Order: sequence, then structure tokens, then C-alpha cells
Amino acid sequence: MKKHSVEETEKRVKKIFTTICDMMELVVAVIVAIGVALAMLSLIPELGGLLRSDAGALTPFLEEVFIVVIGVEFLKMLCRPNSDNVFETIIFLVARHMIVNTTTPLEDLLSTVSIILLCLVRRYLKRDKEESREGRPPFLRFLYRPQDAPAGPHDKRERDERENEVSG
Repeated sequence: MKKHSVEETEKRVKKIFTTICDMMELVVAVIVAIGVALAMLSLIPELGGLLRSDAGALTPFLEEVFIVVIGVEFLKMLCRPNSDNVFETIIFLVARHMIVNTTTPLEDLLSTVSIILLCLVRRYLKRDKEESREGRPPFLRFLYRPQDAPAGPHDKRERDERENEVSG
């Protein structure tokens, strides 16, 4: 019988638990996908009812549509967990609250501000990720000017053409 060190045993246990968690995540994603598909099918009769009724039927229809959209976003978040998918899901949740529910002007303002803040944070995180790939520390962003960025062959040619236009 082969003896294993504590570290090897710990690595094996972690690997087993990670595999089990991945499988459970997959099962939940399949269940959510089935639920979203069924919810999409239930929209078809709602659409027919919307054609026969007045404009007041639009709100319940939008509520159902938002539930499906949020389900799709949640499924994307389960299948590919990254910050973009999380932000999109939260943005849709706030938008659903603002559009479907009866809200006060203050609640609408707060919802709008929160969506703007979520978009700004998402953009900031994406830019930080791109800059870290370039090897530049994001917290020193203010030190870099656009011309400090590494230029590709097309960028250099365009800059030279612009300088010739200005000087000529």
C-alpha cells in the first residue's frame, strides 16, 4: 500500500470536492435551462392575449418577459461565471423593478443611478483587466498618455499621417 503525504491527500480531496461542485452546478444549470424554456413557451399564449386586449395587458406581459430574460442571464452566469455576466444580471433585475413595478420618481431616480453606477464599475473593471494584460498597473493609469500606449503598425502609420497633415 502506497503512503500519501498530507498535502497529496488534501489535493485529492479538494479535487474531488471541486468536481462534485462542478457537477452540481451543471445540474442546476440544466434545471434552470428547462425552466427558462418552459417559461418561454408560456409567453406564446400571453402574446396572443396581448393582441386581443388593451394596453393595460402590457405590464403583465413585460413582467413575464423580464422573468425569462433574467432566467437566461442567470443561466449564463451559472455556465460562465464572470463579472460581466453578474453585472448584466443585476442590471436586468434593476431594470425589471423600474419598468414592471409601480415606482415613485425617487425610486426611478435611484434605479437609474444604480444602473449607471453598475455600468461604470463594469467598464472600469474591464479597462483594468485590459491594462493588466498590457503589463501596466491600473492604479497608475493617470501617468499614461494615449501616445505612451504600445503602437501597432497601423497606429504608428495613422499618427504619422496626422502629423504630416498638421505640418503640411
